[in-house]
Amino acid sequence: MNNKPQHIEQWLEALGQPSADRDYKPGHERLLQLLSHITPHRPRLRVRVVGTNGKGSTSFMLAAALQACGLKVGLYTSPHILEFNERIRINSTPVATDQLWQSLELLMPIALDVGASYFETATALALDQFGREHVDVEILEAGVGARLDATTAVAADMALITPIGIDHQNWLGDTVAEIAHEKAYAMQGCHHNISAAQHHDVARVLSQFNPDICFSDHNKAWQSLAAVGLHQQGNASLAWSALQHLSGQEADYDLHIDLDAAHQAIMQCQIPGRLQHIQIGEANIWLDAAHNKHAIEALLPSLQFIADPFDAIVLFTREDRSLSDTLTQLKHHCIRLISNDDASQNHDGQTPAMQLQQEIERNPQGSFLVLGSFITVASILKANTN
Repeated sequence: MNNKPQHIEQWLEALGQPSADRDYKPGHERLLQLLSHITPHRPRLRVRVVGTNGKGSTSFMLAAALQACGLKVGLYTSPHILEFNERIRINSTPVATDQLWQSLELLMPIALDVGASYFETATALALDQFGREHVDVEILEAGVGARLDATTAVAADMALITPIGIDHQNWLGDTVAEIAHEKAYAMQGCHHNISAAQHHDVARVLSQFNPDICFSDHNKAWQSLAAVGLHQQGNASLAWSALQHLSGQEADYDLHIDLDAAHQAIMQCQIPGRLQHIQIGEANIWLDAAHNKHAIEALLPSLQFIADPFDAIVLFTREDRSLSDTLTQLKHHCIRLISNDDASQNHDGQTPAMQLQQEIERNPQGSFLVLGSFITVASILKANTN
């Protein structure tokens, strides 16, 4: 392609905004049209990961564990924090830009022609890259739901379902049962189907969809995980359950699962943007992409062990998503709470990074928590590197 934009993102912007369900186009037709132009590749094992929260953490842990078993692992997650390449990793390393250009030059004209979304195109790019690299395992984190999500357009062997709560109601329904029904379709065609512990309404729907579904439990001690937060123990347990299932089916997938190496890899796995710790001067900051009530409630039990209390919590969410009912709970864990969801506060267009800087100036040796989308996390990281 002549006159390439300097960054991958500049070209992909032509497809629209990638922010969560704003980019969502239900259906598989467009992705299948994109995939018809690439060389088909079926890895030894393909895993779908769906749910409301914990999808990325579970995917990272499982990828690290399978890589520790000597397998070449392709990991597709979303969204990215700083660079698009983070969405597509092979053996934990983001795909190089030069390699992505090869896929983009092939797929972008088709994406524009068929009206594919940003997420659908990103999914096709990931599958093309995994095929070019002949990965042994593909782990695909769903975007929205499962029934009509781009990641379920290709056949898979295993479905992992993380905790399900209320989110993306415009597309998935207003109750956890309705949302669970949409996400249950991840199990369609899969030989192995494993869920984290769920609300009883969710568990009922999943079991009705597939009576053979297995529910993971905390069957191994995860108290010393490198990933911060008590909720990560549930994600580790789900990834571990997947490995245990695979260890009994090694011959079917031509895999060798070294459970000791896999366990060690899960213990050491660190998840970007999930209670990620950074320092700005002498201030300690934790960043988390918790952007809905379900995610923030999962964090609450861990906060007292990080700082008691935080000097400030900065919470910024999308204008179309309210977190007002979580503010009272968060106030128990901080001296000051700054939120764009609090009508009593006037931010005068200040960004999360600007708000955090003000709090650091107020208390240069303080402890701070920043919550919001990955865009919020990225804004802090970029401000700290400039």
